[in-house]
Amino acid sequence: MGPSNSGKTTLLESWIKKGYVKPSETVSSDQFRLLVGYTDFIEWTSRPKDEADVLLQEYQTISQKAFETMEYIIETRSKMGKLTIVDATHLYEDDRKRYIDLAKKNHIPCIALLLDVPTETLLERDENREFPRGKKRVKQQAQVFAKSKRSIKREGFRQQYVLTKEDISELEVVRTKNKLELDVGTGIDVIGDIHACYEELIQLLERLGYEPNEEGFYTHPNGRKFLSVGDVMSRGPRSLDSMLFFKRHVEANLAYMIDSNHGWKIARWLGGRNVTLTHGDEKVADEFTRYEEEHGTEKAEALKRELKDFLLEAPSHYILTKNDVRVAVVTHAGIKDEYIGKQSYHISDFCRYGDSEGFYENGKPIRKDWYTNHHTKELIIWGHDCKVQPLVVNNTVNIDQGAVFGGSLTAFQYPEKQFVSVKAKENYSGTEDNPLTQWQKKRLDPPNIARFLNGYSVLTDTYGDIKVLEGTAKSAIDSVSHFTIPIEELIYIPPTMSPTPKPPVLEGYLEHPKEAFDYYQSNDVQTMVVEKKHMGSRGVLLLFKDKETAVHYVGRETLGTIYTRTGRSFFAKDVEEQILSTLNEDLMRSNYFSKYNTDFVLLDAEILPWNLKAKELISSQYAHVAEVALLDRRKLSEKLKKALKHNQSIETWLSEVNLKLKNAEVFNEVFQKYCWNIDGVEGIQIAPFHVLAHSGETFFDKTHLWHMERNAEFSSLSDLFISTDFMVVHDEKSMNKAIEWWESITEEGHEGFVVKPETFIARNEKGKLLQPAIKVRGRKYLHIIYGMDYLMPENLNRLKQRNTSKKQKHALLEFALGIEGITRFVNKDSIERIHECALGTLALEMEPVDPRL
Repeated sequence: MGPSNSGKTTLLESWIKKGYVKPSETVSSDQFRLLVGYTDFIEWTSRPKDEADVLLQEYQTISQKAFETMEYIIETRSKMGKLTIVDATHLYEDDRKRYIDLAKKNHIPCIALLLDVPTETLLERDENREFPRGKKRVKQQAQVFAKSKRSIKREGFRQQYVLTKEDISELEVVRTKNKLELDVGTGIDVIGDIHACYEELIQLLERLGYEPNEEGFYTHPNGRKFLSVGDVMSRGPRSLDSMLFFKRHVEANLAYMIDSNHGWKIARWLGGRNVTLTHGDEKVADEFTRYEEEHGTEKAEALKRELKDFLLEAPSHYILTKNDVRVAVVTHAGIKDEYIGKQSYHISDFCRYGDSEGFYENGKPIRKDWYTNHHTKELIIWGHDCKVQPLVVNNTVNIDQGAVFGGSLTAFQYPEKQFVSVKAKENYSGTEDNPLTQWQKKRLDPPNIARFLNGYSVLTDTYGDIKVLEGTAKSAIDSVSHFTIPIEELIYIPPTMSPTPKPPVLEGYLEHPKEAFDYYQSNDVQTMVVEKKHMGSRGVLLLFKDKETAVHYVGRETLGTIYTRTGRSFFAKDVEEQILSTLNEDLMRSNYFSKYNTDFVLLDAEILPWNLKAKELISSQYAHVAEVALLDRRKLSEKLKKALKHNQSIETWLSEVNLKLKNAEVFNEVFQKYCWNIDGVEGIQIAPFHVLAHSGETFFDKTHLWHMERNAEFSSLSDLFISTDFMVVHDEKSMNKAIEWWESITEEGHEGFVVKPETFIARNEKGKLLQPAIKVRGRKYLHIIYGMDYLMPENLNRLKQRNTSKKQKHALLEFALGIEGITRFVNKDSIERIHECALGTLALEMEPVDPRL
C-alpha cells in the first residue's frame, strides 16, 4: 500500500526481474483497469465540467469493475493457497478490511507492505508521469496514508512492514519452503496415537529397523525418519518419557510430531492455564508431581516451560512430498481438502478434534465421518478415532488402533504403504468401557453408505490397495439395497474365474489344459491340483451350529444362509430352511462343530443341477434355440439330399449343413446333461470345494489337496453333499494323464476341469500374485457358451483372438477382496469393514467384461 507514485509497481517489476516473485503472483488495479476498460487512467481535471463529469463517472465505473474482477481472482488464488501480491493504493481501512476478511476466510496470512515515501518525492515523480495524478490528489493521498500508518497495527494484519525510500533500495525478498511440507526422501514411518505407551513405541521403532546410537537417538540405517500423528502423552503410563523422547528427536531433525487434542490441552496446562485434566490427562499431572518430588520445583518448572513450547510449536498437519509433488497429508483427527497446506486457529482446531456434531451423555463427542468429503488425490493419514484395525477408506488411512486400551500401536510406512504394528502389553487406561470395547458392541451397526458413494479403496494383505470406482460402487450399492441378502450375512462374494491367458496351439480347440499347465509352470509352480468342474451354479454356505450362536456373528437367530455369486438368496425361503435344517442335523449328528471347536463353517461350493438357477435361461434360450436349429437344419439337409440326385455340385453345401446339424445335436445334448428334475430338496447336490473358515481361523494357508480332502469328508457327512473328482499334477506323466482325463470327461459332455496351484495363495519368484484358478472347458460344452457353430474355422480363428486380461485382473482383485472380507469376519471386524470387501467385488462385477469368458 502507498499513495500514487510511491513506487509499488516499480518495486514489483524489480522483484519479478530478480526472480523473487512470478508475474502470475502479482495483481494490479492498473492492470485490471486496462483489462476491463482499455485504459489505466482517465484525465478529467483539466476538462470542462460537462466533460469532466462524464469522464469521472466512466473512470469510477471502470475502477469498480476492475476491482470486482481483481477481487474474484484474488479470492480464487486464496482458496488455492497461492501467494498473491496486490498492487493498489489501499489507503482506506474499508478497502484493506476486505482483504483481511478474505484471508481469514481462507485461512491464509495477510501482510501489509507500506511504502513510506516523502511527499516531495511523490510530487516530483508525479510531474514525470505520462498521466499525472495532480498535486492536489497526491497530497490528499499522502495525508490519508499518514493516518493509516498509525491505525494499521490494530486492523488485523498478520504482520505489517513500513518501508522507507532507503529500505526499498536495499530490500531483499527470500522465499522459504512451507514449514508444513516434508520431503519423503528415503521414506518416513508415520506412528499412530502412542498415549504414553513408551515401551511399545520403542518396540515398534526397533521392528521398523531403527537402532539407538551412542547418544541414545533412534536412527534408521536407510536414513528414514518417523512422524507422530500426535497424542504421544496421556492415558498411559509414561507420558514424560514419551514427550521427552519426541522432543529430543524432533530437535535433532530425526523425527516430527503433529499437534493433537491431548497435546494442546497439556500445553495449556503446562503454561499455567486453568485446564480441567480428564480422560487420562490427569496422569500427566501425576507424573510431574513425582518428577517435582524427585528433582525439585525449579527443574520441574523449567521442564514444563520446555515441553509447553515444544507442544505449541507442533503444526496442525504435515504434507509429504515426493519429487516436489504433494502425495500425502498427515494429521491427527482429520482435515478438509481446502485446509491442506494452510495454518490458522480454526484449521488447528479441526485437525485436533475432527468433525463432530454435539456430545453423547457421557460427554464424548459424536464424531462425523469427515473423510467422506475428501476428494483431492493426496492420501490422508490420521489417528485420534480408535479403530480395531487400520481403516482405509476414500484415500484416507486411520492408524489409531488403541494401544493404550490393549490394542496395537501401528506405523504406516510411506511410500511403501505398509502397516507394521506391535500388540500392547496390557490395557493401560484402567477402564473396560473404552473405544475398542464400544467398537465391538457397535460392530453390527449399519455402515455409512456415504463413505462408499464416491468410490473408495480397500487395503488387502493379498493384493494391496484396491480401488473401487464411483460409478460401479453406486451400481453395487443399488443392487445390495434391493436384491441381496442382509449385508450382515453377505461376508464373501466368490471371485470370477478366467480361462487360459493364451489360446491353445492345438487346432480345433478354443481351450485346452496344456496352456493352463504352462501358465503355472512358467510362474514357478510345479505342483497343481486339477478338479472336475461341476455344471451348476456357484453358491456360498454359511452354516451355524445353532440359531443362538448366529446372533453374535450376524445379529439374528438363524441356522445360516445360502446365496449366489451376486449375493442373492440361492433358494426360495422354504427350500432354504429345509436344506439348512437338514445340513445342521447331519453336521450335528457327526459332531462336526464340536470336533473342530467352531461356531460356524463357511463353504464355497457348486450347487447342482444347473436348472436350479438357470431354468428360465434354459427354457427361453437354449431349449428354444436348439429346437428351432434342429428343425431348420434337418429340413434343409433333407432337401439338399434330394437335390443332390440332380445336382452333384451342392455336395459341399450338404456337407456344411450336415456339420451344422451335428453341431445343433451336440448343443441340444450338452445343455440337457446338466439338468434334471427337482422335487423339493430331492435331487439337489452341493459340491463344496473350499472350506473357507471356522470361527477363529481361515484356511487360506492350506493346500488345495487339503481342501479336496475336506470335500470328501463333507460328502460322507450328508447326502446333500457330493464329492469332486480330482488329480494332482506334478510331472509330465501326471500332466498327460490329466489331459487324457479331461478329453474323456468333456467328450462325455461334462463341462471340463479347473486347474489350481498347489497352494491356496500362489506367487511367482518375483512375488507376483498368480491366478487362484484357471478353468478349462471342453469342446462340447463351449457350444452353449459361444454358439453351436463356434468350431467353424472362421469363427474359431476369431474367438482365439479374445482378450482375457481384464477377466484375469478381476479374478485377482476379487480373490484378494474375498480373502480380506473373510479374514475380517473371522476377526469379528465391523460389518462396515466386511461389507466394503463384498461390495467391492460386486462393483467389479458391474464393470463390462465379456460374460462368455
